[in-house]
Amino acid sequence: MSMFRKKGLLRKEEDARLVNDFNTLKAKVDSQRQLLAQSVDPSDDVIKQQKLTEALYSFLHKEARVRHARQSK
Repeated sequence: MSMFRKKGLLRKEEDARLVNDFNTLKAKVDSQRQLLAQSVDPSDDVIKQQKLTEALYSFLHKEARVRHARQSK
C-alpha cells in the first residue's frame, strides 16, 4: 500500500514542478515577445531563441493539459 502513496506524492511533486516551470517559461516568452516587438532589426539568433522558447512553452503547456496539472492554491 505504501507504494501507491509514494506514487501519488511523486506525481503531486512533479505536477508542482511542471506548473512552476510552465509559469517561469511563460514570463520569459512574454518578455521575449515584448522585446522583439520593440526591436527594429532583431538578429537571427534572437529570433531562433524566441522560437525555441515558444516550442518549449508549447510542449510544457500540452504536458500540463495531459497530466491535468493544476496550480496549488
